Amino acid sequence: MADRNQLLHAAQTFCEAFASKQDVNRVLDLFSVTHERTVIEHGEPSMAPFLGRRFVGASVRKYFEIIGDLLDYDSDSIHFLEYAVDVERRKVFVRAKGRFTWRSTGDSWDEMFAYLLDFDHELKVTDYQIWADSGAAYLAKLGKLDEIRKVCE
Repeated sequence: MADRNQLLHAAQTFCEAFASKQDVNRVLDLFSVTHERTVIEHGEPSMAPFLGRRFVGASVRKYFEIIGDLLDYDSDSIHFLEYAVDVERRKVFVRAKGRFTWRSTGDSWDEMFAYLLDFDHELKVTDYQIWADSGAAYLAKLGKLDEIRKVCE
């Protein structure tokens, strides 16, 4: 059975691969090959093509490609603030913050987000769940963030 430090290291490795914009193949290398792998970013599916859909097996690559096509972020803006490790269930909860930009509109926003990572016995990711600011992403997609910000001032 993996210990706390091994799980924490596996989670940190995964998070740093994302934060440093490593190639999608490198990120996928961190996923299990012995278990079905799943990615879901929770949210209303009509708000963005990466929200509210389960990417399973080979389609996990598609999730990362969609994110890469639509969003940008400065690696220096991504900060992983907290890791909570459940050794018995091989799960790690991650709380983070970062600044994201919707590529086509140039609208940017700061957000807090969270991951729940499940690991197999080889410390590879089986399930990757994301909770983020889907409202800001949607408004950025429409190019409406600044308009909304002005109304709220």
